[in-house]
Amino acid sequence: MKRFASIFFVACLSVSHLFSQSLFESALDSVSTDNGEGTSPISMNGYTRGSVFGGGKTYDLATTFAEFALQTNLTKGKTLLNSDIRFRTGVFFNQNEQHVQFKELYAGYSDDIFSVMLGNQIVSWGRTDGFNPTNNITPNDYFFLTADPDDQKLSNFMLRSKIRASQFIDIELIGIPFYIPSNYRYDLFDMGPNVTFGPGVYPEKKLKNGALAGRVNFDLPQIGWSLSYFNGYDPYHGFDVQDVDFSTGNPILTNVAAAYRKQTIGADFAIPIQNFIIRGEMAYNITDNPDNKMYIPASDFSYVGGLETNLSGFTIIAQYIGKAVSDFKELTVPVLADPTNPMAQMEYAGQMIDYENRLFNRKIFNQQEKTNHAASLTLTKSFGYDAWNAELTAFHNFTSKESLIRPKLTWKINDSLATAIGGNYMKGEDKTMFGYASKIMNGAFLELKATF
Repeated sequence: MKRFASIFFVACLSVSHLFSQSLFESALDSVSTDNGEGTSPISMNGYTRGSVFGGGKTYDLATTFAEFALQTNLTKGKTLLNSDIRFRTGVFFNQNEQHVQFKELYAGYSDDIFSVMLGNQIVSWGRTDGFNPTNNITPNDYFFLTADPDDQKLSNFMLRSKIRASQFIDIELIGIPFYIPSNYRYDLFDMGPNVTFGPGVYPEKKLKNGALAGRVNFDLPQIGWSLSYFNGYDPYHGFDVQDVDFSTGNPILTNVAAAYRKQTIGADFAIPIQNFIIRGEMAYNITDNPDNKMYIPASDFSYVGGLETNLSGFTIIAQYIGKAVSDFKELTVPVLADPTNPMAQMEYAGQMIDYENRLFNRKIFNQQEKTNHAASLTLTKSFGYDAWNAELTAFHNFTSKESLIRPKLTWKINDSLATAIGGNYMKGEDKTMFGYASKIMNGAFLELKATF
């Protein structure tokens, strides 16, 4: 696969010398690089909001916080600076906390052919909605509960370049020197008195533990599609058993987050056909030593197929989400051969610990079975002259029998003030991921947001 990575990047660089034209993408497209007449070299905006999320079984109020955000775009000639800094104070899972978050902060250069950015950035790859198997770069804070799921995205420090090879082709190359994991709060789960969670074990901050990624993107009138490659530690990590304490007579487990390295070969597409858009995304994930390390998932093929349309003012997005494990092996439930033998009892306890934790990791990665099947449906509609917006997202995993429903209603009170109300309801069988999370993440949210 190292050879594949080399060929991929050489091909990207070769194509870049054959074509020419424009610029970076969404974030940069919104920032003018022309300081001519009538164009301001700096723009500033932001918001203040109050947010409440509560009503779950474990916490009456899981999160209550106030936040101020300042977003700045500065351009001078072909040089630019973008920042999104957020100041937050509140109560998070019964803990008083204050945060200064650099959501994004980067500097860059852009001309008609080439753009390069260095700093904290958020990158979202893929053309499907919410489920993006090719998007391995952006970590998430899954327990930051707000009205907007995009708030969970975390930035990575990276060097990001983009080359416009032609009017319809662009090439993106990304280098990430240090690993940043997604934030799980499984320490909040009620997994029994014998299970605790310690600090995560992550790779050393060395360049050899960094990540490389590249994508060739095609945007044609009839179809948009891309090919991508990622080599690095996956932000969506697993868990390992750090310690087992038998001093009390019953084993006390200390679990820790543990990162694993993988390679991903991905592709996505979007095809507009009359009033429909057909979307697809797929990724082949390649890992090493999943049998030796419980926190490393087996190699798998993940895919999403979706259909988007507009009907009677409703935007409808329906998706099928699937996964197939390349070399699936059933876990064998340990058997206590001799209940009267203390050594056999100790061996059995160790085998059960290994079995339960391997099963826990398989639930995280949706690899309990050889194949995993799920579906999602999203409905949105604006009304009242676009002053109101209603959203409903539903998800069901047919393999693990887990479900989620998330309604949201937004009222734009005036040009600078809006409020949102909604909820989150998860349901899963005992010892499933949704079964654990529902006690914390089920509930209602209310937000009031003033923008400037």
